[in-house]
Amino acid sequence: MGRITEDLIRRNAEHNECVIFSLEELSLHQQEIERLEHIDKWCRDLKILYLQNNLIGKIENVSKLKKLEYLNLALNNIEKIENLEGCERLTKLDLTVNFIGELSSVETLRGNIHLRELFLVGNPCADFDGYRQFVVATLRQLKWLDGKEIERSERIQALQDFPEVERQVREQEKAYCFRRARDKSEAQRKLREEQERGEKEGHPGLDGRWDADVAADPPPSVGSGDHPQAPEVQAGDPNKKKVGDVEDDLEFWNKPCLFTPESRLETLRHMEKQRKDKEKLSEKKKKVKPPRMLITADGRALNVNEPKLDFSLKDDEKRNQIILDLAVYRYMDTSLINVDVQPTYVRVTVKGKPFQLVLPAEVKPDSSSARRSQTTGHLVVCMPKVGEVIIGGPRAPASVRSTSDSSREHTGERSRQTEKLEVDPSKHSFPDVANIVGGKTPAPRRVRPEPKVMPREEDPGFEDDPEVPPLI
Repeated sequence: MGRITEDLIRRNAEHNECVIFSLEELSLHQQEIERLEHIDKWCRDLKILYLQNNLIGKIENVSKLKKLEYLNLALNNIEKIENLEGCERLTKLDLTVNFIGELSSVETLRGNIHLRELFLVGNPCADFDGYRQFVVATLRQLKWLDGKEIERSERIQALQDFPEVERQVREQEKAYCFRRARDKSEAQRKLREEQERGEKEGHPGLDGRWDADVAADPPPSVGSGDHPQAPEVQAGDPNKKKVGDVEDDLEFWNKPCLFTPESRLETLRHMEKQRKDKEKLSEKKKKVKPPRMLITADGRALNVNEPKLDFSLKDDEKRNQIILDLAVYRYMDTSLINVDVQPTYVRVTVKGKPFQLVLPAEVKPDSSSARRSQTTGHLVVCMPKVGEVIIGGPRAPASVRSTSDSSREHTGERSRQTEKLEVDPSKHSFPDVANIVGGKTPAPRRVRPEPKVMPREEDPGFEDDPEVPPLI
């Protein structure tokens, strides 16, 4: 059953930024609340309070709400109007469809001088003879009763007939209270019987039926080729229990009963029990799925597509790589996707569901890459193959290779030697800007190298005289 808690009030005070001490309007309808409590301490500034369609049986803990103007307690279990004297500014009170049989309890509203509207339709007292005349004559500040305006002539007539109307109302009220006390005692007796019956059904072996069933069922025989029969018996028991529950439910709803506060509580508890039984049954039906086998005991990877996604696997021989195109949902967040590339298989986990594919060739996991398309949302995984074949130029001869090796060694030696260049800044000469476009500079003259005369071997008496100029 529901109770009025601070958390419940804060959740219904979103329009006031969850601040409850300055709350002026509060709606707690359809919360299965049985008792009206705490509101007068936490929400002193309330002006409007909605509590309709609950199980409140008594008006209480609202006398300190001095600013309260509208109180809605329709569709509850209230049997008497009381404890509203402190609501000084109360203008409208709605008590539609309750169990108010003491019509004389409206006299407690005489102190609420600002009360203008009152709703009592749907209560047992509304069926009394002289009901409207009694209320009109008792509460002279009222302007509307059950949605109908009170005319001045109607009030004068009600005041004139009040002594006789009051006597009739008191007699009918006394008879109702007698019937109500009888119905209440009968409801309590039935409740005690149901509790005793539930306690008996809750303990096995009290009536011998469970022991007889256990004795009648032989123990399961576990042979070499036979299967045990216990699961079949267990499988049949829930069905029998389910049929019994359905029969009990039909019996409950088809059983005639009076519309009383006790019947409302009984109905609500029955529905709550059904809800709990369904929750327990659903929890039993939920079986923990065993983890999906991705790798066999001998280390062999399996092909798995638990998310049921379309995919394509392409062998790109030009770039020597394998490309996986996985049709991931377009609007799925990338944080819900996990990619794991292994040398022989690739695994993609999509929202906890594994997709695993065995690759046709061994790949390099460290060099692999995964990207998502911004238009389609597809996941593209590129995985280079192991053992790439690098195609080069023609093979060079040994002599060329030796020469290149020697030149490479000399280059290495020169690179190891540090060369320092000294530059004298005084020797720098700046060009004369004024004479840049001057006369034409003569072209440099080419000097032919002088031919070197080599002595002939057949002239034994040749002497090279340096003072003799060479022949041109």
